Amino acid sequence: MVTDLLLLVLGLAGLALAADRFVLGAAEVAARMRVSTVVTGALIIGFGTSAPELVVSTLATLTEGSEGTSLAMGNIVGSNVANLTLVLAIPVLVVGNLSLEPGAKRQVAFSAAGVTVFALMAGLGGPSIWKGIGLVVLAVAALVVIVSLRDHFGGVPPSDTAKGAEPWILTVVGLLGTVAFAWLVVRSATAIAEELGWTGGFVGFALVAVGTSLPELFTVLAAARRGETGLIIGNLLGSNLFNSLTVGAAVFLVNGATPYDAATGLADWALLAMVVVCWGVILLMKTGKRIGKWEAIVLLSVYAGVLGGLAVTGATV
Repeated sequence: MVTDLLLLVLGLAGLALAADRFVLGAAEVAARMRVSTVVTGALIIGFGTSAPELVVSTLATLTEGSEGTSLAMGNIVGSNVANLTLVLAIPVLVVGNLSLEPGAKRQVAFSAAGVTVFALMAGLGGPSIWKGIGLVVLAVAALVVIVSLRDHFGGVPPSDTAKGAEPWILTVVGLLGTVAFAWLVVRSATAIAEELGWTGGFVGFALVAVGTSLPELFTVLAAARRGETGLIIGNLLGSNLFNSLTVGAAVFLVNGATPYDAATGLADWALLAMVVVCWGVILLMKTGKRIGKWEAIVLLSVYAGVLGGLAVTGATV
């Protein structure tokens, strides 16, 4: 376990550096392409930071059978909850208040709708390939909507820049580093959890989801430090959309009609909690044009409550 702990620390340090380079490059790519930073955050950063969830969940379903599918589902649910609680709250406590750009509420509502669709498919009826195909169709439709709305979907076009290929190189290198170090974090965290005898669903929610959400956390911290609010909202929008639709589709397609492992999976109330959290953030945003310290404390308390409930009801078989 000592080796796994050391690898976990190494992965966290690497994530911090890689994510900072990723955000810097993505912001300059947005300027080069003359598109809103929100759109860039949703498409480039949102997809990039969701890549660990996609890789981990697909591999778990392929190689670990029904318990792997439980871990994958826990990963999706946990990542979605963490993105709108931990990932949104910690930067506020570290950097300061987060101002919301015009259109932010609409963007989070768009993301929450995708989360709700995934929850309904996961909670109603058994698994099937058709559910995966349905999520693929919705994922493509969501991407078309984001691209077609462009700057009208919140955020503002940044000023132009002239640095040759440097922004693209920073973005690619930062993305690759973020995914690689996230994989290291997830593998070490999973090994620690297995030694403790936790169920696949709880491991997916409590450890793997936190590990695969670290790219989002570090990119949001870096974006907050640089004042790139559009990238923050776009990142959370894109990440939860990709988690729910793209990663969810991959799990359904790979799992097929194999029944879920009820013993190691998440309780249905965890899916409901995920949906409530997503729509609850929208209500939180309606109270003002910023997220401050007290709102951040509320979000962290919500995450702790959900995690604590799962620890009591589903940590072990």
